[in-house]
Parts: sequence; structure tokens; C-alpha cells
Amino acid sequence: MSGVLNKLMTTGFISVGSNIEKETHVPSSLSALKKHFKNIIISSLFETKAVGFEGDDFHNLIVQFDSSLDAKSVAKILRQIELDHGRTRDSRKYAARTLDLDLIIYGELIINDGRLQIPRDEIDRYAFVLEPLAEIAPDFLHPISHKSYAQLWNEFDKTDLEQTKLP
Repeated sequence: MSGVLNKLMTTGFISVGSNIEKETHVPSSLSALKKHFKNIIISSLFETKAVGFEGDDFHNLIVQFDSSLDAKSVAKILRQIELDHGRTRDSRKYAARTLDLDLIIYGELIINDGRLQIPRDEIDRYAFVLEPLAEIAPDFLHPISHKSYAQLWNEFDKTDLEQTKLP
């Protein structure tokens, strides 16, 4: 026995979005995520109209990863990657941004402590989160509804959907 305890790995999902210098920030953020987390799986890239404000289109995708860190430590890493990419912490929820990294799911965890919400309610509200999530994790179950992400995407109202999968 080596004396080293293997910490349990948790599978998580990160929503990635950018509409300022997105051709630079999205690939750079993926490189940063690969340095911190294991077993990275990346969804297709989607172009999405800005939601809640007038602005340039966003590039969005979902990253699946494994980590032995707790959820708050993962969220702290994501915040630092955002800051490293020029993200400013203004108070407006709906605004242009260089990079937005949200931990949307982390294993079976259910957390809502004000600063950290897992699973994020954006999952079944926004196509730019749900479609790429259903693409890479169709059979995973939402920790609260216990529906698969494929089922949630099939049930999603796609009327007025302004989202395109990029090549």
C-alpha cells in the first residue's frame, strides 16, 4: 500500500460563454480548464443571441470534467480563470463579458447558499446550456428533476430559438 489515499472523483459540468473577443477567450479558457481538471469532454460550440440585453452574439459550450476538489474550490478556480481573461465583476447579470464560467452540475450535489447554486437553474431555462449538455451527457440525470438531459432537451420549448451549432 502506497499510503496515498485516492480521493473520490466527482464529475462536473461547466457552462462556458463569451461575447467579447470570444475567438480568443473560449479556446484559452479550455486550455486553462485542462490544466486544472481531468477527463475533459467538450461539447460542440454554439452561437447564441445575447439574452436580456443588446449585445454581440455569444459563443457557448459545456465542458464535462472530473475532479477530487470540493465544489467551492472548483468555483474559486473558475472565478480566477475568468479574472485571468479580463472578466470584471460588475453587478449586472445581463451584460457583455470576456468569459463566463459557471459550475452548473457537480455530481449529485444540491447547493443553494446564495453565492453558489448547484444545479444551476439555467440548465432547463436556456438552450445555450441545455443543448450542449444534452449533447455530451444525454443519459445523465438532473439531480432535482431526475430527468435525463436528453429528455429535458426534447421537452424544451424551441419556439424562437436563436442558436446555431458551429462547425
